[in-house]
Amino acid sequence: MSSAYSFGFIGCGNMGGALAAAAAKTIGGKGLLLADRDEATAQTLANTLECAVGSSKDAARLCRYVFLGVKPQMMAEMLASIRSVLSARTDPFVLVSMAAGLSIERIRELAGGNYPIIRIMPNTPAMVGEGMILYAASDNVTEEDKETFVSHMAKAGILDELDENLIDAASAVSGCGPAFVDLFMEALADGGVECGLPRDKAQLYAAQTVLGSARLLLCSGDHPGVLKDRVCSPGGSTIAGVHALERSAFRAAAMDAVTAAYEKTKDLGKN
Repeated sequence: MSSAYSFGFIGCGNMGGALAAAAAKTIGGKGLLLADRDEATAQTLANTLECAVGSSKDAARLCRYVFLGVKPQMMAEMLASIRSVLSARTDPFVLVSMAAGLSIERIRELAGGNYPIIRIMPNTPAMVGEGMILYAASDNVTEEDKETFVSHMAKAGILDELDENLIDAASAVSGCGPAFVDLFMEALADGGVECGLPRDKAQLYAAQTVLGSARLLLCSGDHPGVLKDRVCSPGGSTIAGVHALERSAFRAAAMDAVTAAYEKTKDLGKN
């Protein structure tokens, strides 16, 4: 028996919806099934992607890869509702969890079986195909299943496999990082407005500067400090601005944000 759909998404919020949209670009809408507690949310997205809508049990029964796109606090209740459906399946399937802090073993415990699981941590830039998607797989996920998953998710952004014990730390950088970068871009734009720039111009300049700087880092392979030094002319405006940031403990604040997010993620896993 083969699955009726390649990917099923239980939960179609921002992240689930973004990943479903990325998958539709590679496998087409006919390979997807969407489910959400708010049926209207699933139906609206399905209309855009031209895919099917069903219940959580439908996704658990009919899909090869079952994405668990609910919040960590809701995972136990949701998995309890589909546990009997999963246990009754005789065809191969993979559970894909994107719940922060919940380990593969915890998902197995809640799902009630030693199922193949891919644990992922995507981020919001996946909405525009520029995401950073971290993933770790249980030992019973085959190489073929991993390769299929990666190829089907390629339109979401960059996928990188790492040991599960590093997922929480990595997600504090890439999963939470967009919010930190958004704050920085907002602050850059606010500074430009304070100096007289129109708001729309300041926001454009801030966003493109962050985008271009990130691309330069990735393409050059240089250390960020090296790239920073190239902009800081002796006695110039940039080094004066860097000094102001250092005076306000800019780097320490950014590091504190990552470690605070990491500690909170670990706490979520204790629930």
